[in-house]
Amino acid sequence: MAEQFQEPVVEQIYTLNLGPQHPSTHGVLRVLLDLDGEFIIKADPVIGYGHRGHEKMAENRTYKQFMPNSSRMDYLSGLLYNHGFVLAVERFAGVEVPERAKYIRVICAELNRISSHLLWFGTYIMDLGGFTPFLYCFDDRENILDILDRVTGSRLTYSYCRFGGVNRDLDGEFISMTRAFIERLRSRWTDYHNLVTKNVIFIHRTRDVGVITPELARQYGVVGPNLRACGIPFDVRKSEPYEVYDRFDFVIPTGTKGDALDRYNVRLEEMEQSCRIIEQALDQLPEGPHINEVAPFKVKPPRGEIYFAFESARGLTAYYLVSDGSPYPYRCHIRVPSFGNLQVLTEVFRGTLVADAISILGSIDVVIPEIDR
Repeated sequence: MAEQFQEPVVEQIYTLNLGPQHPSTHGVLRVLLDLDGEFIIKADPVIGYGHRGHEKMAENRTYKQFMPNSSRMDYLSGLLYNHGFVLAVERFAGVEVPERAKYIRVICAELNRISSHLLWFGTYIMDLGGFTPFLYCFDDRENILDILDRVTGSRLTYSYCRFGGVNRDLDGEFISMTRAFIERLRSRWTDYHNLVTKNVIFIHRTRDVGVITPELARQYGVVGPNLRACGIPFDVRKSEPYEVYDRFDFVIPTGTKGDALDRYNVRLEEMEQSCRIIEQALDQLPEGPHINEVAPFKVKPPRGEIYFAFESARGLTAYYLVSDGSPYPYRCHIRVPSFGNLQVLTEVFRGTLVADAISILGSIDVVIPEIDR
């Protein structure tokens, strides 16, 4: 009997394009994966599909004209970007801001932060196959959009802050709607924990998956909830307080492992901390004007440069402005958190399964338009 012929075992590496059309890529992103079976041996994020040249536009507009652009980078926390840009220019040009305006800005910024986290929460669970939490999250988020729409006139891309204050003062209806929303959101925690946090399928899809170590986070410049999930309690609102954040009592949630489950828990706790900040700001809200009426119409910072950092929903964000003394920025550079948060995936993806790649990418919460700014 002839000996049975056996094919030699040959290792085959093949390439898979995750995106740019795949619904789990969270924006116009392409991740080039080299696979050995179902295991990822190399990952290469490809960005640049949505480049719009915001930084170059800033150099061809006055400081005030560029203001609407700021919220179109990270469109999920656009008010935070708008707030940060105004703070940078005010500090650069020496513009005074009334106390009431500072509190109003913080209240609206933290509402926007919760809104961003709710959208991430809902879409992340949908990536993993759960549909019901998505409906709950967007129901709660709709309340925030109604509240912010009342005072800003917008529901997504905000241009509410002004050099010297805000565009419109808060009224009693806004305050009552905000307090009612906080009470409503707190009543939702039980539902969210029962639906997701305690769900055994969710736990198995996220626990010990996509671990980012503190060393890896520092190497790639990972910031925000992704950094805090590693156990590093860094938040610009605490480390370099701006506006009136140093007057509020709140804690910085952290994780222990730096896995997808820790990143989920940190963001959920951050929403509660934002509720605490908003409540304290409403309680301390002073009387007075909402804008400095004598602030210059055309802002002309002196010759020089300034770097101003703030905490957006995705982490440390910063504006670097260079002035030549004219109403136009000579140079505007924006340090965005999603770039470093995305690039760390080249290390994190290695050795994981393709199915886990969706869970890891969703847990990072990147916004591609702020990278392709």
